[in-house]
Amino acid sequence: MPFDHPQLIRLARPGGLEVTFMDWGATWLSCRVPVTGEAAPREVLLGHATPQDYATQSGYLGATVGRYANRIGHARIERDGVTHALAPHPPGSRHQLHGGPDGFSHRRWQVLSATDTAVCFALDSPDGDQGFPGDLHVEVTYTLSDAMTLVMDIRATVSAPCPVALTQHAYFNLDARHDTVRAHTLQLAASRYLPIDAELLPLGGLASVESTGFDFRVAKPIGQDLGRDAQQQATRGYDHGWLLDDSAREARAPAAVLTSSDGRLSMALSTTLPAVQVYTGNYLGSTHAGVAMEPGYLADSPAHGEWEQTPSVWLSPGETLNQSMKWAWKTD
Repeated sequence: MPFDHPQLIRLARPGGLEVTFMDWGATWLSCRVPVTGEAAPREVLLGHATPQDYATQSGYLGATVGRYANRIGHARIERDGVTHALAPHPPGSRHQLHGGPDGFSHRRWQVLSATDTAVCFALDSPDGDQGFPGDLHVEVTYTLSDAMTLVMDIRATVSAPCPVALTQHAYFNLDARHDTVRAHTLQLAASRYLPIDAELLPLGGLASVESTGFDFRVAKPIGQDLGRDAQQQATRGYDHGWLLDDSAREARAPAAVLTSSDGRLSMALSTTLPAVQVYTGNYLGSTHAGVAMEPGYLADSPAHGEWEQTPSVWLSPGETLNQSMKWAWKTD
């Protein structure tokens, strides 16, 4: 679909967040957060110079990603003895990333409703779209639930069994200047992560974070162990999935807490989804200017029902997917 005249929607709370979305890719363009004692709000998202630049972007900055965010090995899924061939992506790959070459991040969504504090986007994906079975209808609502909190609610239905896993692919930098996130501190409520091969697909099962650079159970600078091991060296940094501990499942507690390098601004991410993919923008440049924390499912999950991820990544006719993620900011 050609990209022209994008519709921009601004949400705001007095004395609180100012966020901007676009109908193309249901994209989160901007998030301005007030910080105590500072004259101007901090822009905490990495972004492109103009809305038009998002039409051809490959980094998924701020996009709503689907049908299946993350990678599916060999671009195929199997259910009830039937194999569905998916559209490979990116070009030259044998696998599929983020829903295919024409995924939800590169389409115009319908704006169902918009107020000062909430916007609802909708998209219909036909049977066979990017190879996925069944018609899918999805609605994504972004709401400023209070002055310093943004919530994303996802609802979806399908006409045939299909893996459905949407995410929000914002890159965060909480500093006043977006030089690097290496000095940001990150804490993850996760004792296990998924080791991956050179094609960023699972090597096997989950592994303990104990005594590895993947241990963020206690907050530490992102740069402290960045690139220290073979797992990261293959991907130029972190681009891995962590399975959330029970304590953080179903949004009972934050899955991740990110804090600016000056300690003046923090963001807590909570989600009903079972895992978080952390990506340090390794291919956006050499500085690691932002970090994406994508709630969702582990890579190639449709082929790995043994990974204790609930609810299942497979959605069936008659069911309604209801998932959410929440970003809450706090300033000193």
